[in-house]
Amino acid sequence: MRVHRLISILLMVESRGKIKAKVLAEKLETSVRTIYRDIDILCEAGIPLTSSTGPNGGVHFIEGYSIGLSDLKGEDMINLYLSGIGIQPDNGSDMGMKLNNALIKLEKNLPSKYGDDIKKIKQSFHFDDSPWWGESTSLGYMDSLINAVWKSMKLRITYEKAKGVTSERTIRPYGIVVKRMEWYMVAYDEEKNDIRTFKCERIIKIDEIKDVFTIPENFSIDDYWNKSKMVFKNICRQNEYYPLDVKIHKSRADILNGLEILEIKQDKHYVIATINMHKYEFACEEVRDVLGYGEILRPSEMREFVKNELNNLILKYEE
Repeated sequence: MRVHRLISILLMVESRGKIKAKVLAEKLETSVRTIYRDIDILCEAGIPLTSSTGPNGGVHFIEGYSIGLSDLKGEDMINLYLSGIGIQPDNGSDMGMKLNNALIKLEKNLPSKYGDDIKKIKQSFHFDDSPWWGESTSLGYMDSLINAVWKSMKLRITYEKAKGVTSERTIRPYGIVVKRMEWYMVAYDEEKNDIRTFKCERIIKIDEIKDVFTIPENFSIDDYWNKSKMVFKNICRQNEYYPLDVKIHKSRADILNGLEILEIKQDKHYVIATINMHKYEFACEEVRDVLGYGEILRPSEMREFVKNELNNLILKYEE
């Protein structure tokens, strides 16, 4: 992707002092025109690149300037590589392949002193995004979605809801959010006249509209996403609320990790925690992990469930 190409340009300019745009294009397997566009982007970002003509000319930094990339440490290279390997070529689009190729180019054009770091990274890190069971999620339209965000271009999409109901929407893609390997499109929905979040894997058809749009100046994808998360969590709490009090010895309080704790009290030996189990049915499944280490205090129906479970267990062994 572009970010890795920009890094490669900076590394090669710094390591060689001066390099022709044609050589950069050959090394990075792109056009000279693209290289000059990348250089413009770097200059706009405040990096003082310039070029000179003639046999000894080329792209270089202004005299006395150093970007500091020649001093990258092993952990810096790990961060660069890990920023890319999380998107794999087999995710249903060629986006992963493009990024994979960019990483290969980055590796080829790094100064030789990074060879050992790159070798160790490749030997030490492996990314597998395939599920244990079932098929991998298809993201076949990701290239089109990214392109629409980049060019601020409207889309006509067919969107499939969780229950299989489909609808057509005209959207203005504002941005993309990736959370725990799930991809979401944040877009203005012209039918709903509001900003909505669409799960990318549920976009089953895309038609590009040549109309372009302008994102409102006061819109921030970070602010929108953070507010949306809070609203989502509050709705879940209202719709799925089943508090359960459990008393556990302090030495086994670790079994509470990962649960939604609403309140917690402690004395010398015990922890009494109020946990949101969301639903009775869910609590019946989860409470089995607590039986050997603590006591369910309330609600009474859950104490009754636990007693029945224990009685059934005793009967099995008596038989």
